[in-house]
Amino acid sequence: MFGIILAGGSGSRLWPLSRDLCPKQLLNLTGENSLIQSTFERLQHCMPSENILSITNTKHLANIRMQLKELYQNPLVLSESVSKNTAPAIALSTKFIAENYGKDEIILAVPSDHLINDIEKFKNSIQQGEELAKAGYIVTFGVKPSYCETGFGYIKCAEKCSDGFRVKQFSEKPDIETAQEYLQDETCFWNSGIFMFKASVLLEEMHMHCPEIFEISQRIDMKDTTEIPFVEFDKMPNISIDYALMEKSKNLVMVELASDWKDVGSWDAIYDISKKDERNNVFVGHVMDENSKNCLVYSSSKLVATIGLEDTVIVETEDAILACRKDKTQDVKHIYETLKEQNDDTSLVHKTVYRPWGFYTVIAQGAGFLTKIIHVNPKQKLSLQSHNHRSEHWVILSGTAKVVLGSKELILNSGHSVDIPVKAVHSLQNPYDEAVEVIEVQKGDILIEEDIIRYEDMYGRVLRT
Repeated sequence: MFGIILAGGSGSRLWPLSRDLCPKQLLNLTGENSLIQSTFERLQHCMPSENILSITNTKHLANIRMQLKELYQNPLVLSESVSKNTAPAIALSTKFIAENYGKDEIILAVPSDHLINDIEKFKNSIQQGEELAKAGYIVTFGVKPSYCETGFGYIKCAEKCSDGFRVKQFSEKPDIETAQEYLQDETCFWNSGIFMFKASVLLEEMHMHCPEIFEISQRIDMKDTTEIPFVEFDKMPNISIDYALMEKSKNLVMVELASDWKDVGSWDAIYDISKKDERNNVFVGHVMDENSKNCLVYSSSKLVATIGLEDTVIVETEDAILACRKDKTQDVKHIYETLKEQNDDTSLVHKTVYRPWGFYTVIAQGAGFLTKIIHVNPKQKLSLQSHNHRSEHWVILSGTAKVVLGSKELILNSGHSVDIPVKAVHSLQNPYDEAVEVIEVQKGDILIEEDIIRYEDMYGRVLRT
């Protein structure tokens, strides 16, 4: 069996903790591991590690690889040049497996943001579905609804078929009245977003029901490459696998997922899975409370004081605060989308941003300037790069830094500084055993992370054209 982990989502409903450049799959929300690490570990119980493929956006590629390397030395990760939702992602991932391993391989496609604790029951359900996939069905895994939910898709079943049920209807995110009807209907299940199929069957169904995606994918050669070219992939429609295929296919069967299951997609979901105090509150970080109940309060950097609140969610980060009723957390995505439309950086990135080499924190910015503190871990280095629109000035705060500037190599200690002109090829490196901290002052009319041209990078972030 092969696995596909869909890791390209933005996690808009978990804003302000989840951002465009630091989405929820990279966050540790429930325990020791991030969500994608937990997903990878879960699939390791069902298949060899080398058979697990993750697909993500290019901007998340280095962080996904870095996290998965903690679990397996050579993780297989496909990089999308642009986000196009789950239908194109599954189509290209399936084509990759078909071209490199065989068209008759059984594939399990899973989201990267599920919480499942009973691994043995999960594995048993997957094995049950595998027999149906071998028989030529597309298998979906349903979860029995426990409450009225408009944020999930629903599966309506018909007659029993071998070890599963024929799917009568596949419906995405209903309104509240329809969701209440589904809750009372014994034949209706939540759509977990987990699918299993034979590679050849999925491609045939794509050819039949979403020919545009199929035809574009046929023009993309995935033999021996993990990079999806922009020119063709950009032509893909932006559509989920549910709308593109599952609502149309007549070849669907459902297996009930026997394990526990939670879609960690919103703050009320985080509240549900978290340990609560005697007043049913969940407090994370530096929180002081008087007489609140049924609340979730998350503090990442500041003291948050609350008095007499009920059924409220408060999330504090360095640069944003969310406050809403607990039953309105699905609407957080509207705030996120508005921020993106306004080009507000609080939708894009945190003030503190983690990179494979360490992290940086934005401490000041204004018209024509931006100031960061850069922390480079021992034995790590930033890519060899240049900028078209900004100059930089570095001051070493602590440690010893190696700076590559054009053909020169400079060794700088605390208090030393260096100027990086516009378009100069440069790199900040730390080949030593102690961390390096640097103040960086950027100057220019355009001060964005996209103004980086990489020439060499130990984390595989050089884009080939």
